[in-house]
Amino acid sequence: TLLGIFAGGMALNLTPCVYPLIPITVSYFGGQAAKRGEGQGKLVTHGLFYMTGLAVTNSVLGVVASLTGGLMGAVLQNPIVLIVVAAVLVLFATSLFGLWEMHLPNGLTQAAAKSYTGYFGSLFMGLTLGVVAAPCIGPFVLGLLTWVASMQSAWLGFLVFFTLSLGLGLPLFVLAMFSGQLERLPRSGGWMIWVRTLMGWVLVAMAAYFIRPVLPAHWGTVLLALVALAAGLHLGWFDKNQAGFRAFPWLKGGVGVACLVLATFLVTSWVMQGPGVTWKPYSDEVLKEAQSSKKFVIMDFYASWCTPCRELDEVTFHDASVVKQADKDFVMVKVDVTKGGNPLHERLLQQYEVKGVPTIVFLDRSGKERRDLRLVDFLPPGQFLVRMAELKKRVER
Repeated sequence: TLLGIFAGGMALNLTPCVYPLIPITVSYFGGQAAKRGEGQGKLVTHGLFYMTGLAVTNSVLGVVASLTGGLMGAVLQNPIVLIVVAAVLVLFATSLFGLWEMHLPNGLTQAAAKSYTGYFGSLFMGLTLGVVAAPCIGPFVLGLLTWVASMQSAWLGFLVFFTLSLGLGLPLFVLAMFSGQLERLPRSGGWMIWVRTLMGWVLVAMAAYFIRPVLPAHWGTVLLALVALAAGLHLGWFDKNQAGFRAFPWLKGGVGVACLVLATFLVTSWVMQGPGVTWKPYSDEVLKEAQSSKKFVIMDFYASWCTPCRELDEVTFHDASVVKQADKDFVMVKVDVTKGGNPLHERLLQQYEVKGVPTIVFLDRSGKERRDLRLVDFLPPGQFLVRMAELKKRVER
């Protein structure tokens, strides 16, 4: 995910609003060094100050979104909230598609565009680049903010936007170090509109991923496949923007084919998915029956609005080997806390000290939990089988 966000930050440099800033930024760095006869080392320092300013601005946005997202996270089990969040992401995507433009007040834009000297000037340029380039990167950044807010983690919010800032600032930093190579940059043209459209499809995909918990089983995968199909056809063939360099048609075709391959993979994985684990709702009688039959118990604390929960359900608990082991030696119990307010579920949450979902609890044949095996995140089938084997191994010894 972080690599994808880093790549997205780099791609933002190719949008129509940011691309013209490249020669301005490089000229600024070169001018700062030339005015004082400073060498390459000083120029590197200016570039680092610039990237620091950029990272501080975006990372603070990420932290604020994560902290305020704590309130959002408390109501994420409400389908209406998920629909609204997805709608916001799609709204910003339509801006990147050119259906409307995001404009900031002139006073704010002029203040951000002011030039200052010295290292503070480099820092200030980084701090305010997001304001100057907001008409293009604003929808993507705001869409990312919406996603970060749902994670409710200040550290992850900082990390996501720090990574985005590195991707956005690194090309400018490198070009500043080699300002004499500006003439080799591709000329501006319709290809920058294509890049902005690509960012729009990224937001649409994020909206589809976000709304998956609202949809019936497997329809979330179908929706993602449809988005990938539409994006591939649009970016690869329907988009008529052209560029002055020969590689652009190959780039368009490559992205289109990649999206079509992804859509095919998603549909194929859905169609070929085998039967899943047979779950039983929790009851004291189920646990007693498991103990009397000398079977192990795996208890899944689950919520439909929890993305890792759905990944476990769709991937790990549909794996043929996991299903076979579960049917043979285990009793699989699901505690669905999607709606909340169930007295029995509340008691179980306190009894097993469950702090969030997903939480997978492993009970031995005597009904005691193996805390060393407890799982609180998505785990691929192979690693999940290892935990099942570990639970059985202790008894065999």
